[in-house]
Amino acid sequence: MKTHIHIDDRADEVCRIEIEGTIGVPEAWQFDEPAERVATYERFRETVARIAAIEAPEVIVTIRSTGGDVNDALLIHDALRQLGGRITTRCYGYTASAATIIAQAASEGCRELSANALYLIHRASCATEGNADDLGAQLELLQATDERLAALYAARSGRTPEEFGVLMAENSGNGRWLSPEEAIAAGLADRLIDPAGAAEQPRAVRNLVSGWRRLLTAVGLEKPQPLPADRNVLHFEREIAARREAAASAALQRIEPTRTLPTEDPSFGEPCRSPNERAYAEDAAAFSRG
Repeated sequence: MKTHIHIDDRADEVCRIEIEGTIGVPEAWQFDEPAERVATYERFRETVARIAAIEAPEVIVTIRSTGGDVNDALLIHDALRQLGGRITTRCYGYTASAATIIAQAASEGCRELSANALYLIHRASCATEGNADDLGAQLELLQATDERLAALYAARSGRTPEEFGVLMAENSGNGRWLSPEEAIAAGLADRLIDPAGAAEQPRAVRNLVSGWRRLLTAVGLEKPQPLPADRNVLHFEREIAARREAAASAALQRIEPTRTLPTEDPSFGEPCRSPNERAYAEDAAAFSRG
């Protein structure tokens, strides 16, 4: 999907920003032929400058993106954070990777998440080549990026950066898709979007939400299932204990009493012979009787 950042600042009181598709401009695209580029960094830079110049008292940022370039996402995040007005971020659909960085730019209590969204944070990744020194330098940059992102997520969550490091490292560093309730429990979002505010959503998003609701209604899950009061999004101790207990119970049911096979329990004084030895002895006895 092409990068799309649309800024509507025609109203005096509210400025609306819609972010769709890939965040920023991947470096590889910058070397394509001009006619083949889906975006240019110069255009992206101008967009960030426009965001930084917004003077509206309220800014609503709609996000529908699975991520992109982490550095460009941080540029958008910082441009939003330095604005003087109230910033609200609203995430729809799959919100992942670099898109979650922008979502953290909202004002206190203003990180909104669709009830039908999925949320993913993970460790930074890259493609590189070179000698051992080059790869070592890239590894250090990735580790520093992971630490910076974990600290950014932790700053608004009430949790420690180490906890987010654990969550980002799941599935070999690819993270895990979180439900809206889990994202809020982890401190990555503040509240679910009120269905009454659907009229303010873009038409494409409203259609997406309606489709999700019809699907969930069909399977009997139209309402979010409440989480247990003691559930921790990072460590589900009660669930783990229950699974271990069930596994142990199943293992016990598979255990049978020890049984001794007849060939392993010969009568007293009889040597334990192999089938071939017994057959040979029987033939020898028959010949002697004949």
